[in-house]
Amino acid sequence: MDKRFLSALLLCFVIVVGWGILFPPPEKPAAPTTSDAAAAATSTAVVSAAEPTKPVEGARVLREEVERVETLVLGEGAQRWRIVATNRGGSIAELRHAALVQDASLPGSERQKPENWALVLSTVDDGKQGSRSLALRASPSAELVAGKELDTALWTMALVPDASAPRGVEWQYAPGTGVVYVKRLLADAGASRLRFELEIRNESSKEAAGRRDFTFVPATGMPYDSGDSFYMEPSAVAWAPVAGDEAGAFATRNYTPDASERFGALSVGLPVGWVGAHNKYFAALFSGRGDADRAAIVGTSWRALYDAPFHAKDKQTDGWRQMEAEVALGLDLPLLGESRSWTFDLYAGPKDRSELQAASPDHRHLADHDLGFFAGIAKALLAIMGFFHGLTNSWGMAIILLTLFVRLVLFPINRRSQTAMAKYQSKMKRVQPRIEELKKRFEKDPARLRQEQAKVMQEEGAFPPLGGCLPPLLQIPIFIGLFKAVGVSFDLRQESFLGIVRDLSLPDQLLPLGTELPLVGSALNVLPPLMVVMWILQQRSMPRPTEEQALMMYKMMMWMPVVMGVFLYNYAAGLSLYMITQSTLGIIEIKVIKKYWPLDDKEEPRKDGFFSKLMKAQQEKMEELQKARGKGR
Repeated sequence: MDKRFLSALLLCFVIVVGWGILFPPPEKPAAPTTSDAAAAATSTAVVSAAEPTKPVEGARVLREEVERVETLVLGEGAQRWRIVATNRGGSIAELRHAALVQDASLPGSERQKPENWALVLSTVDDGKQGSRSLALRASPSAELVAGKELDTALWTMALVPDASAPRGVEWQYAPGTGVVYVKRLLADAGASRLRFELEIRNESSKEAAGRRDFTFVPATGMPYDSGDSFYMEPSAVAWAPVAGDEAGAFATRNYTPDASERFGALSVGLPVGWVGAHNKYFAALFSGRGDADRAAIVGTSWRALYDAPFHAKDKQTDGWRQMEAEVALGLDLPLLGESRSWTFDLYAGPKDRSELQAASPDHRHLADHDLGFFAGIAKALLAIMGFFHGLTNSWGMAIILLTLFVRLVLFPINRRSQTAMAKYQSKMKRVQPRIEELKKRFEKDPARLRQEQAKVMQEEGAFPPLGGCLPPLLQIPIFIGLFKAVGVSFDLRQESFLGIVRDLSLPDQLLPLGTELPLVGSALNVLPPLMVVMWILQQRSMPRPTEEQALMMYKMMMWMPVVMGVFLYNYAAGLSLYMITQSTLGIIEIKVIKKYWPLDDKEEPRKDGFFSKLMKAQQEKMEELQKARGKGR
């Protein structure tokens, strides 16, 4: 097989895969469904201020006069949340999780403070009233019993059961229509999720009973600060089970700078499994607890939000960088004198697979989606890396040991391939004088030269071994799997190594520049250039081929490290560490192992293999064509 073809194929594969990772194709729009129509019909834009509903005579009015906030810590141990609740729309202005601190540079004394925990949800300042999670909006069909200011009114707010030992917060609002709206956010004891309850009481309205449509905002204000240019965030996301399809239906929409649309449906069908928003490391996922609660979710959608402070800071952007997840709720309001409630789960925490699945087994689909097409390989690599972390208590050492493990597993295949290639090159050295003689003899007849060269190759059985390209092809899915795993693994977030790498999940940024440079940023990444140097040293430590085509491939492969160095310059330092370790082990194998355990390059008795038979058939066909041409003259 032509080695130039193999090298070109390998190079094209890397480029195509890299392009697909960097610039994923847009999702194909799905046909509108009932849930889409419901989402579009019931979703309304955030309004700056709505006129209060005029109370019905005799109906109770329940609201506060002054805007206020309550800060509380819910949960126990690692499953703790710091929540800033506001009576504006009966919502949460901020939610932080105790998984990690927001700023890894904080000293130890500051890292334990709840106000420094990792930010999961926040208020999006749109220059008007802002957008907050847990806001409830009335659609036109519900305005008669809820008014237009449901998401901007000042609800009453109290800690439950009391302020001395709060387990949650409760909001109540009665616009004077005879209907009272109650929302509760509670910590489930021993659970890795929060519980959200929505209760509607019909105190005095004869017209309220029946189906009414609302829009609920389970998650908004996900941070946009991972510093990873490879991961588009934040995103609105939804998932639904599909009969006969274990993967289910998945829909997502992330921020794109050139997007013209500001709202759209997340088409997953009904019943909806979960819906929410996520960024690189955290997620807020909302789901119905029981069948009746899940049935109340009749649509899911996304909305782009204007971020006024961000736009003021960076005038080159249009400011529409935040994504909000929305849920269309079709609620059957109770009869006069009755009440009805719905219970939902809200996971608001790290995108750690074990924690996601502890909250709900269905949440694993979000982690699988992040790992992409090679999710199976990526999960296996993460499991092995986790095992090594348990032994060393260092994620950097875990990556190094993972590299060694992969190298050992592939060593028998590599050794066999290298031995086959050594025997092939030894044979080519012996055959080369005959080839050179043919080149001189048929210098002016290229067709005859190719024919005679093929005949010599056929006689000598001098064909590249079929498994010669197997080791690099096996490395490709492993590399891509690790590429995705390292890029989204929550375990690597804020994990340092040897005092050199501050965060294995981000570029190393070892040398601050003191200024901002295009494509480089404010700091110089050292590990990617070191990776290129080590890769080139590994290439140069290999024996230089003498055969023309092999030499051409050798020269072409010398450019691959440079291409990959540019491609991975702003990627996670953990992947550069893997590649540096891989090249170092390769040099050790070439310089040490092969010195004491040299390859067997002795020619074996000739066997007619696949290429031999193929070339023989081609030779016979060419001879037949030559005879046919001779008879035709």
